[in-house]
Amino acid sequence: MRWQELWHKSASALLLFNSAWSQAPGADALSNSSHISQWTTERKVFAREATRDLWKHGFDSYMQYAFPKDELRPLSCKGRGPDWNNPANIGYNDVLSNSSVTLVDMLSTIPLLAGRSAFHRAVRQVIHHVPSYDLDVKPQVFETNIRVMGGLLSGHILAHEKRYGFYMKGYKGELLQRAKELGERLLPAFETPTGLPYARINLRHGVARGETSETCTAGAGTLILEFATLSRLTGDERFERVARRAFFAIWNRRSEIDLVGNTIDIMTGSWISPENSGIGAGIDSFYEYALKMYVLSGELEYLNVWREGYESIMKYSRGREGFWFRNVHTDTGTVATSHVDSLSAFWPGLQVLAGDIQNAIKAHMIYWNLWKRFGGIPETFNVATREATTTGYPLRPEFIESTYFLYRATRDTFYLDVGERVLNDLIAKTKVKCGLATIANLLTGKQDDRMESFALSETLKYLFLLFDESNPVNSDDSNMVFTTEGHFLVLHPKHLKPMSKIRRELSRKENLQCPVYEPPMWYGPKAQVGAGKGVQRGKGNMRLGLVGSVRNRGDTEYARHLTMSESGFASRQDELEWSSYGWCETPRLAAHVYDVILTTGGKTVVEDVSPPLKKLRKFVDGYLLSNVSGIRLQMTSRLDGMGYDVTRLGPHRILAGQKVYVADPAIFATPKPKVEDVAPVKKVGPNVRLRFFVSHVNGGAPPSTPDWKPKGAEIIASTASFAADPAKPVKAKGFDIRGVFDIRRGKGQFNLGAPAVPVVRISTNDFACKPYSATEALRIPENGVILVQRGWCTFEKKARNAKRAGAVGVIVVNDSEGNVNPEPDTRGSASDMKDWDLAIVSVPLSGGNAVEGLLDAWKSVGQTKVMVVVEAGMPVETANPQPPAPEEPSDEELRKRVREMEHPRALVVNGHTLLNTAILV
Repeated sequence: MRWQELWHKSASALLLFNSAWSQAPGADALSNSSHISQWTTERKVFAREATRDLWKHGFDSYMQYAFPKDELRPLSCKGRGPDWNNPANIGYNDVLSNSSVTLVDMLSTIPLLAGRSAFHRAVRQVIHHVPSYDLDVKPQVFETNIRVMGGLLSGHILAHEKRYGFYMKGYKGELLQRAKELGERLLPAFETPTGLPYARINLRHGVARGETSETCTAGAGTLILEFATLSRLTGDERFERVARRAFFAIWNRRSEIDLVGNTIDIMTGSWISPENSGIGAGIDSFYEYALKMYVLSGELEYLNVWREGYESIMKYSRGREGFWFRNVHTDTGTVATSHVDSLSAFWPGLQVLAGDIQNAIKAHMIYWNLWKRFGGIPETFNVATREATTTGYPLRPEFIESTYFLYRATRDTFYLDVGERVLNDLIAKTKVKCGLATIANLLTGKQDDRMESFALSETLKYLFLLFDESNPVNSDDSNMVFTTEGHFLVLHPKHLKPMSKIRRELSRKENLQCPVYEPPMWYGPKAQVGAGKGVQRGKGNMRLGLVGSVRNRGDTEYARHLTMSESGFASRQDELEWSSYGWCETPRLAAHVYDVILTTGGKTVVEDVSPPLKKLRKFVDGYLLSNVSGIRLQMTSRLDGMGYDVTRLGPHRILAGQKVYVADPAIFATPKPKVEDVAPVKKVGPNVRLRFFVSHVNGGAPPSTPDWKPKGAEIIASTASFAADPAKPVKAKGFDIRGVFDIRRGKGQFNLGAPAVPVVRISTNDFACKPYSATEALRIPENGVILVQRGWCTFEKKARNAKRAGAVGVIVVNDSEGNVNPEPDTRGSASDMKDWDLAIVSVPLSGGNAVEGLLDAWKSVGQTKVMVVVEAGMPVETANPQPPAPEEPSDEELRKRVREMEHPRALVVNGHTLLNTAILV
């Protein structure tokens, strides 16, 4: 026996031993090692090769016992084709078409796990054994498309194009020819009044008389990737035309709250009761193909479908705790059922593709805890009773797919631990003599005599890629996508449609970049461990500057709680991670979508459902809002965490790249009090004088420098109505008898009478609207004050982010020369800040420019730092009187203002900054 073969067999044996040991009560398949040991290159290679061996066992078994039949029966060691004796047996006949389905479905997987020679051999076998699709079988259009059509197209791309390394000499496009023939045999299914296809079709005789007119959203809406690719590669537009019509026939029948139903009548276009919506079976891949068709083609209409659909799912289907996604009534958004299904485990992976990493992490936690509890994902799970209602697991790929995408996005080895556990369970529970067997019951371990094609084409492919760090697929930055069956599809630039002028202009104005993932941080020694954003640190906690893992988030324990039975369940891994200082964070979910009716002056108004053009109309590259009163506005959270975007305004949808211009002077009006509430004019908070100077890091004057370098500045700053008061004399705490600050006695304070503290500017987070990363926080010196810009978020948010980063003060540079006293988000929202030692002030634009000039001038001079000290200023006794309302500007004047805007002011509604808005008054 060769050493390589012996090593592979030893690896599999060790994994089997580990998995068998892990089935003992209270143990975890990952065992103690994954919590302690590092994921070295050798360990990844070991797991990768064990995955390859498991896949090869299934592949070889299919080729030996089943080929050229469609599927393998692993317990019987036989093949299976359509059920010729029972045409109504749709459980098999929907998938099996007497055309070597498993081999065709693996055409894009064989190159990765078996190499070029095996791929070329498989292509020749398909060409030989499937000469035509003139077959008297009636498969499902959806299944035939994703398994067979997708496999043929992906196989053709790999065999035809040299750039992927699997080019096949002598190949003449036979797979593409088979795909076109298959597409032509599916076309009659689309001959309906609505353009929605029949669910099933006979490949030889067409649609049978009396065929049911019911189909599901996923069945009709999960065709566009394959059919569009077929059209682009063959030049035959028929396929993309019918698939596109079917896709938008579904979307155009969505409810008023942008939810699609599950089942629809293809003849009438009416939704069939019960009209429920969600992300699971019957709907799932419709959303997937909306986003992936945009990635593949670059066509914005698919991106807009995804965005609108995602907003509604996050608003109505997501549970209040932020983890579950429930089925809801299509028209009202109220909860319809309390179960989730295994197909919905694809959702975190799709969220990663869309850039919503934080929500993907939370959604994945649920499925991971289900896997830990059952050793697989049950087909259905009741959220209310916390019990599996359908206990089978047919080796579905969705959870492994999401795990793979999350690892590529975060590079957190937690997901490698997850993959290792999955691999262990698959080997222990599904590997039999003749392949991989479906699990009929996760509770008893009973197996079923079936190995669906996706077990080899998808499940083990994603698991292999998870451990294969150097695989070119993992670094591909083209428009390549995985279909819902895991096939590679990519379109060459020559196959892409040119973008219209208006769409090109819109695309230039939007930012489609995803935020960089920031891992959780470790705090200690008595710190509360939480997610990267919103971590609450108790008294005496220290910022260690250590990067944590997803498993260190404060909400991981809550996810386990949601999936466990009343009797509870704790794995060995859970016990290892228990700590007396640990905590279980109760989720505090921020709404993804808000709906408000705009008003001014605190008045209550009714909605203006049909605003006149004088009030709201198209303007430049978006809409002009001249009168906000009564306009319904929908705002949606941005994935970069910087604020919100307006996505609906009155009856109009605000598309990607469009902007909302606000030209209503009334937005600056103050509420008019009732007569009995009239009080004397409130005094504006006192001003303070800030004196800036340059100091040597060890104290004293700075080194000799040219005369042109500024030496200091004095600026009047306006104080805030919340957090610490810089005008209040400093307490004696933290200073010795000489008045010198002693770091051993307490934190420095940005207050009147306190010694000078250093000033810094973090250019990578200039507005302080997102939490400071670990790298940024380390640049903030002890007792430092941060100089930030006004805008993009509220004063309170800036203060909270600075506080978490360890600063003692915030200086906000105003966007004008006027005085402004920083206010909290809403009344009472900053009540927890009254005992803070952080103070926030604002300075006029010219003053901010002076400080920035000081920082820039001395940045390159070593051993120096800019310091600031608070001195007494002159209080402003009364607020400035309101200026008279300006005349309404003309369109020409407004357009001129748009052209001249460099840093437009954004509209802030209920404390939320709307970044795709610009105030023109």
